[in-house]
Amino acid sequence: MSEREERELPIKAKYVTIWVFGRPYKVPEGLTIQKALEYIGYRLTRGVGCRKGFCGACLVVYRRKNDFRLYAGLACQTLVEDGMQIANIWFTPPKKPRYDIEKIKPTLEDILKLFPELTRCVACNTCTKACPQELQVMDAIQAILRGDIKTAAELTFDCIMCGACSLRCPAEIPHPWVFMLIRRLYAKYLVPKAKHLEERLKEVEAGMYDRQIDELIKAGPEKWRELYLKREIEKRPGPPRGA
Repeated sequence: MSEREERELPIKAKYVTIWVFGRPYKVPEGLTIQKALEYIGYRLTRGVGCRKGFCGACLVVYRRKNDFRLYAGLACQTLVEDGMQIANIWFTPPKKPRYDIEKIKPTLEDILKLFPELTRCVACNTCTKACPQELQVMDAIQAILRGDIKTAAELTFDCIMCGACSLRCPAEIPHPWVFMLIRRLYAKYLVPKAKHLEERLKEVEAGMYDRQIDELIKAGPEKWRELYLKREIEKRPGPPRGA
């Protein structure tokens, strides 16, 4: 066989064995869990979402070979490993209380009426360890218990509501819904009002942009894509010098 022929031979993939719901499968090394599931024949119609790693729909729990610990992660981000045992969690069912945001104040008293289980937090930090976004979940809960809504909202800004923290919590706190309420309270009552936004909304309601919106709708997807790629992105100020 010539050197050229050797170069043109397909590269043989290295395979690893994973266990999905108790059954072993051989899959190519380097796949994400999501792609590995499709490789072995799963037709994913639930728990897929964005496929990019930020929507929180593809939660899985898994154990590594010779490791007693139970891990949680996103199937679209987590790579398969030899001997990995995997189970998909298509949906986590934490309790979602009903409330009228207009009748709730950003006080610990009102929050505990909706989520009394917050007082059962033992600060074990299991929720933080389970978070695929590496958020400081326990610190956010403790901030709420101190009445520090601002800190809790900032700590959970990147929460994708996958529910991994709630699955592991011994106090059975429904973290995603708690944090959604906290961010809503923070936005409604504590963040300074943006005057320029209020002015722009009045302009929209007055119909100042109706013609431009109609033209944009008629332009179609190709024009939308062109405008999106050419858009001007506001630059965020960098850290102060010496920081």
